Parts: sequence; C-alpha cells; structure tokens
Amino acid sequence: MEINAAMGQRRFGRVNWLGMYTLAEREARRFLAVWTQTLLGPLVTAGLFLAVFSLAIGPGRGDVMGVPFMTFLAPGLLMMTVIQNAFANTSSSIVIAKVQGNIVDTLMPPLSAGELVTGYLAGGLARGMIVALAIAVVMITVLGIGMAHPVWALVFVVLGATFMGALGIIAAIFANKFDQMAAITNFIVVPLSFLSGTFYSIEALPPSLQAITHWNPVFYLIDGVRYGVIGVSDSSPWLGLGVCLAATGVVVSLCWYWFRTGYRMKP
Repeated sequence: MEINAAMGQRRFGRVNWLGMYTLAEREARRFLAVWTQTLLGPLVTAGLFLAVFSLAIGPGRGDVMGVPFMTFLAPGLLMMTVIQNAFANTSSSIVIAKVQGNIVDTLMPPLSAGELVTGYLAGGLARGMIVALAIAVVMITVLGIGMAHPVWALVFVVLGATFMGALGIIAAIFANKFDQMAAITNFIVVPLSFLSGTFYSIEALPPSLQAITHWNPVFYLIDGVRYGVIGVSDSSPWLGLGVCLAATGVVVSLCWYWFRTGYRMKP
C-alpha cells in the first residue's frame, strides 16, 4: 500500500525533473556529437536549394504574392528544414534503440509517459530551433530579408518542431526496422513537406488541389512562418495557429498514450 501510494504520488503529484532533463540532455548530445551531419548537412542542403532555384529561375520568375520569388521561397525552406530535422531527431533515436535492443534502458527508469514524451520532444525542438536560427541569420544578413512578425515566426517554428517531433515518435514506435522507418519518411513525411506550399503559392493550384492542401497541417506551418517572416500568407495566421495547435495536441496525445500502454515498445 505504501509503495503504491508513493508511486501514485510520484506519478500525479511530482515530476521527475532530473530524469526528464537527463533524457532531454541525452537527445541533445546525440545530434550535437555528429553536428556536421545533423546541423551542417541540412543547412548546406537549404543553401543548395536557394542557389539552384536562384540560378535556374533567376529574376525572370517575377513576384509571388507581391514579393520576389527568392524572398517568398526562403521562409518555406526554413520551415521545411526545421520539421524534417525535428522528425529525424526523435524518430532516429527511438528506432535505433529498438533495433539495437536497448530501448529498455529508457523505459525502465522511473519516467512517466509524459516525461518520456517531453524528453524526446526537447531534443527534436532543440535541433529544429538551432537550424531555424542559423537559416534566419543567413536570410537576414545575406538575403536582406527582415522579420515582419517575429513572434508569429517563432510560434510556428516551435509548433512545427513539436508537431513533427511527435510525429517522429509515432513513426518510430510503429516501425520495427530501418526500412519501415525509411518508407514512412519517403512516402509520408517528404510529400507532406514538399506538397505544402514550400516552393509555390497554393493560389497557383486548381481548386481541387487547393482543398486537399488545406487538410495538410504542414501547409499551415509553412504558411505561418512565411507570414511571420515576410508578412504575406495564403491563409489567415489565426486559422493556421488553430489547426497547428489541434494537430500538435492530437499527435502528442497519441505519443503519450502509446508510451503509457507500451504499444510496440515492450520486447
């Protein structure tokens, strides 16, 4: 009875701050230890996208939504890089631990489901924010793009990293092998990010495709960051905020539930 009462008190009345911090620190150290792959690589990729589009299209492309094409493109690339890195951080951590058989080292300590989710998401959020900051510095100093609404941009970057970090947890819990994880990345995550208005305004799409795009939460993430950076967007930022909050709440809740029940995690 005393043990059960203590466990109930720890679970409902206390937070294992040390354990949660340790997990978050471990997740951050993971990507910092190989920063050339996890941080420098995505930044180089984003720079190559900008260079290729600039050389291939040039100034002849004309304005998009009233701004030069490169100015329109940069915020979308920033957000696409953030969400891909947040997803990769959480998904790779869990799926590698499952394949190697050491996921039990994370599940055995006295961490609740909420603490596990928070620890993993902290690592994905940290990686996404570092990448976002680096790209934002380049946009401001090299491309001369200012921040029209910096608070909006920050809110959507945080939401994007949290949403995709949680989606990465879900994908990694579901996947038991690297090829399953690769399939989820290639057939779900990449299409969601590329077909979400990163490289174009959805006003250029047929009405049917515009309707489909509005069901994609990543569209609102990219559109929200674009509004925060250059002050223009395809939809209302308030609508995007509501959709992103709802979508993030759903995926985070599913992460919590799967950790709580041990779904596809127990050996």
